[in-house]
Amino acid sequence: MSDTLTEVQAVEETAVEETPAAAPEAPKVEAPGTEAPKPVEAPKPAEAPKAEKPKAGRPKSTAKKTRTVELTLTVTGTAEGEWQADLVHGTQRVVSGLVIPAIAVAKAAKELHEDIAEGIESVLEAARDQHRTRMEELEAELARVKAQLAELSE
Repeated sequence: MSDTLTEVQAVEETAVEETPAAAPEAPKVEAPGTEAPKPVEAPKPAEAPKAEKPKAGRPKSTAKKTRTVELTLTVTGTAEGEWQADLVHGTQRVVSGLVIPAIAVAKAAKELHEDIAEGIESVLEAARDQHRTRMEELEAELARVKAQLAELSE
């Protein structure tokens, strides 16, 4: 706003400097038959170009106004490979404890970012190893039960 005032003052000073001082002139006596050039009248200060007055208030922004939305998605997983999601919008809980398949978590992580995918993949791989170990234990136990059943059937 001070720049605008400075520009207005500069325009007014320029208009004043260009206007010659009005001093009473003595009448000139000239030889007969010669015509005196007519004096050029300078524009009056009231006729000087007026600078626009700055409008009060802040100028309107031409930037696009975007509204941000705060959503917090928390995905938790266990070593067994069970995944749950919680979604909070601002301070309001939208979803709580929603069960999600591990494959969906893996796909979403790959879509988000490579670093996220690597972190989740390491957790999923640990869960796979744990399930393989448990499956091998169950298969061994099933084989023992089948053998005992076969002995009883003879």
